Amino acid sequence: MDKIVFDIETKNTFQDVGGQANVKLLDVSFVGAYSYNQDKYLSFFEQDLEQLDELFRTAGVIIGFGLTRFDIPVLDKYLKLNLYSVPHIDILDAIEMATGKRISLNLLAQTNVGLEKTADGLKAIEFYKNGQLKELEEYCLQDVRVTKEVYDLAVKQGYLLVPDKFTGVKTKVPLSFDEGDLSTKQSLF
Repeated sequence: MDKIVFDIETKNTFQDVGGQANVKLLDVSFVGAYSYNQDKYLSFFEQDLEQLDELFRTAGVIIGFGLTRFDIPVLDKYLKLNLYSVPHIDILDAIEMATGKRISLNLLAQTNVGLEKTADGLKAIEFYKNGQLKELEEYCLQDVRVTKEVYDLAVKQGYLLVPDKFTGVKTKVPLSFDEGDLSTKQSLF
């Protein structure tokens, strides 16, 4: 079984769909992924989502940042696979449960692995609307790289430094992610 780190970009904003309560109404423009088994970054535009569905079927666990509140609900309507049924690790949820606070991926990555995002989700929508698909792909894959590096560090050392966004004071937050036994886990699909 594979471990898959992924991130999605959308064609539209929360404002376009009537607010965050309507997250499922957002439309996917691009999905970036990293497969640990393949040791490779993968790109999926909307017309490639059937291949993404196949990739997720090989996953023993999916990993992301904010995926339970955003990526999975948005992507759900595009896949035959019930993505909610795949074991998942959401780094943001783990940090929020440990600290009671949310943090941006960019600030977390800068503090822990010295990497940064190249833009933000609104810029990704602009890339899509302007037909700048290469820029959209590069932006999303950088988010996947950043998420993977943060995750790998947390697994390696058992914690992340989480800075307060106002004071900059860093707190060492113990984190433990249950990947299960990926070598022997049987697929239900």
